[in-house]
Amino acid sequence: MSLRTNAFLLAFALALPCALPAQKAAAPPTPYPATAEHPSPAWFIDVAAKAGILVLNVNGDPAVKKYIIETTGSGVAILDYDNDGWPDIFLVNGTVLPSEHHAGDPVPTSHLFHNNHDGTFTDVTEKAGLVSTAWGQGTCVGDYDNDGFPDLYITGFGKNRLYHNQGNGTFREVAEQSGVAGTGKEWGTGCAFIDYDRDGKLDLMVSNYVHFDAVNPPEPGSETDCIWKGTPVMCGPRGLPYTTNILYHNEGNGKFRDVSTSSGIQKTDGHYCFSVTTLDYNEDGWPDIYIACDSTPAILYRNNHNGTFTDVAQDAGVAFNEDGREQAGMGSTAADYDGDGHLDIFKTNFSDDTATLYHANGDSTFTDNTFAAGLGINTEELGWGTMFADVDNDGFPDLLVVNGHVYPQVDSAHLGATYKEPRFLYWNQGNGKFKDLSKTSGPGLTVPYSSRGLAVADLWNDGRLEAVVNNLSDFPLLLVNVARNDNHWLGLKLTGTISNRSAIGAHVTLHGSKRNWVDEVRSGSSYDSSSDLRLHFGLGTETKITSIDVRWPNGESEQFPCDGVDRIMEVVEGKGQPLH
Repeated sequence: MSLRTNAFLLAFALALPCALPAQKAAAPPTPYPATAEHPSPAWFIDVAAKAGILVLNVNGDPAVKKYIIETTGSGVAILDYDNDGWPDIFLVNGTVLPSEHHAGDPVPTSHLFHNNHDGTFTDVTEKAGLVSTAWGQGTCVGDYDNDGFPDLYITGFGKNRLYHNQGNGTFREVAEQSGVAGTGKEWGTGCAFIDYDRDGKLDLMVSNYVHFDAVNPPEPGSETDCIWKGTPVMCGPRGLPYTTNILYHNEGNGKFRDVSTSSGIQKTDGHYCFSVTTLDYNEDGWPDIYIACDSTPAILYRNNHNGTFTDVAQDAGVAFNEDGREQAGMGSTAADYDGDGHLDIFKTNFSDDTATLYHANGDSTFTDNTFAAGLGINTEELGWGTMFADVDNDGFPDLLVVNGHVYPQVDSAHLGATYKEPRFLYWNQGNGKFKDLSKTSGPGLTVPYSSRGLAVADLWNDGRLEAVVNNLSDFPLLLVNVARNDNHWLGLKLTGTISNRSAIGAHVTLHGSKRNWVDEVRSGSSYDSSSDLRLHFGLGTETKITSIDVRWPNGESEQFPCDGVDRIMEVVEGKGQPLH
């Protein structure tokens, strides 16, 4: 065959649209099938117990919560740790204060659950080498050494942990020798792997909350910042000393270097920080960092392309709400909710306030569209984990929000809220507005819990997104949407070869016959959690994708064909047609 013929065939293949094939491949088994009795868009049920996800979250005294360390809870990570094509679940756990521990009590640990492909999971924590007891808080996923297996980072009060995936089903804790354990004085919360200098190696961003004295903690009601609505409560974060955030640069050979000062990250202080969401907000091809902060303005670190960052949250319009008021931010997520090609930001906040939706204007600024989008209606609940997720595959990402108060006293003192709260589903109507369907979308949303971490994934590769929720001092939720819909979808697993292997930071554009979709591969986000690194696009009635454009983390762009919708495709760097 001639070179000319080869070139023609390659060009023809790249021009083929990603369309529904004439003979669709057999769908994978669906362990919790949708039924006609539950119409679209959603009916969520909790299948955690049936699936074998039975582990109690431990974060101090389950009933009293005298100290702030007992109230912030823990995150969730979803990762395919053994590369079998089926996402697994990691639940971060906390512990108790020495005064609360009693002889004979079981020692809490974080837990890894292996996906059995049939709707159930097996606890492989001990086998995987992940047994560890600490005040675990957040978690994020990324292949930091580019060996093809995702690694796991865990933040918390005390030293943080980095678990290197050894590729044989086991992990080895390497935080100290890698240089990312911290001093033990910080209280790590959110984290995200990010290749901020585009050198092909994943760096690590860690947000920190407060300095907390576990030996002599402030007693409830002891200071003015320890009173809420006239009731003595745990102290903080106001009144407690803040701590700065940390950026680690990946030096290669398994080593990281703390560049928090030289990068400008520590120039932003006076903040109590939680979740980390990475996104290229100004669309310049370099990843930026958004951080939700409690009781203080949010942070937006703009990447200056030279190893430094500048906090531009106020100038960009994402530090405060539309009234210019700082909020008590907890979780955050990013997506193009209105289909205009720009990534927007959503942030959850404390009770007696709304969450905040920042709409991207396309000029590196944002507008608070919370009320215009119909999201200013719920103010009693205290929001934590949140994710944009197209629950009905109609092509417009919806919003999932998990809630729960920090003061158990709100029940007994009748303070206008409840300690355990329902979850929210804001359904995207496709016109820039959302509709609250929380009360009519199944018991998985309405049964109250004090929830914290949230992560989403297509756990059984059937085109539906599931949600995993870590509940404070309680058992987790595994939420499955069993509502019937006939919309189409496409899943993408991106693999870097020159860029970082996890393709974190890749910007993807799907070109359909009527519209486009955009998203980015990211680690972290939600509330101190990390969702599946695979991208999921609901396509609605669209059956033809004309091309897939990928701007890889190193800045180079390629165009790819695909072999049909309603499936998960692998997209490998260097296998597409270069775009200039």
